Amino acid sequence: MSETSPYDAVLLVSFGGPEKPEDVVPFLENVTRGRGIPRERLEQVGEHYFLFGGRSPINDQNREFLAALREDLSGAGIDLPVYWGNRNWDPYLAETVQQMADDGITRAAVFATSAYSSYSSCRQYRENLYDATVAVQGAPVLDKLRTYFNHPGFVEPSVDATLASLAALPEAVRDEAHLAFVTHSIPTSMNDGSGGEDGGAYVEQHRSVMAEVVERVRQETGQRHDHALVYCSRSGAPHIPWLEPDINDHLKGLTAPAVVVVPIGFVSDHMEVVYDLDTEAAATAAELGLPFERAATAGLDPRFVAVVRDLLLERAAVERGEPVSRATVGGLPPRPDLCFVGCCPNPRSERPALCGAGR
Repeated sequence: MSETSPYDAVLLVSFGGPEKPEDVVPFLENVTRGRGIPRERLEQVGEHYFLFGGRSPINDQNREFLAALREDLSGAGIDLPVYWGNRNWDPYLAETVQQMADDGITRAAVFATSAYSSYSSCRQYRENLYDATVAVQGAPVLDKLRTYFNHPGFVEPSVDATLASLAALPEAVRDEAHLAFVTHSIPTSMNDGSGGEDGGAYVEQHRSVMAEVVERVRQETGQRHDHALVYCSRSGAPHIPWLEPDINDHLKGLTAPAVVVVPIGFVSDHMEVVYDLDTEAAATAAELGLPFERAATAGLDPRFVAVVRDLLLERAAVERGEPVSRATVGGLPPRPDLCFVGCCPNPRSERPALCGAGR
């Protein structure tokens, strides 16, 4: 029996992004469908993309990740096709699932480019998986691989990136530099419902990763840096509470002589990183005269690429009824393979989702 049985394919699922200026507003309409956001507001948001030629970096990053993943699997002697589908732009998930069905795929392990638990970072992917399989006759069974925020292959690249950014600061301010760990803001109610019965998993998971990185940096440098979890990319109505503080407000309140921004909430340098951090936050730091370095995301780090293979083999063994050892770091246990009933509820309406307990 193959070590990847019962899986005969891997499916990479990502957010998607525009690839030319005329894609921008239609892409944002896909992202915000059902929320009643006027086109004028979408055009304002789209200006962020136009600063980069109307092209999000995310699809190119996915193409590079796919190539690296195929090479990783091949190097490990694993011969499985790897597919790619997006939630909000071409290649659309339903079209990819149709191609998988046409190719005779029966069961695929799904890796989402989102590492944490919340509605927008987990359950919404599961809803999209459900929608795609319902739309395709003879669709393969899709099993979403577990949430991987505390997998060493995701955390350890962040440790090394933080160390590299600290080393890039002027020596006179390096030891006292502040570490600002950044993730995407979400409504506080979404955090409250994340992760199961007790909620609050989104923030708790980020704090666990932050604590692990800070401690690993201390072990390497002898310095325990002042640090905080902060947020970017708030997009909701002003009267709805979202997680705070915003990275720019946080920078304005710092007394530290320098800052390293560590984007632990993101797996690659997509728009929230290149605009919210590399553009806006860097400009804020420059106005303040604050030495600023931005740590790299996991991206194409071979350790992160290998996370997919590790989770694939782990889940395949579980499905075969074999014991497994789940790789994790930090103070939180591994997340379950199947999300709990009621985990990360849809804030607008009840919708069916794949890959949950009691499905």
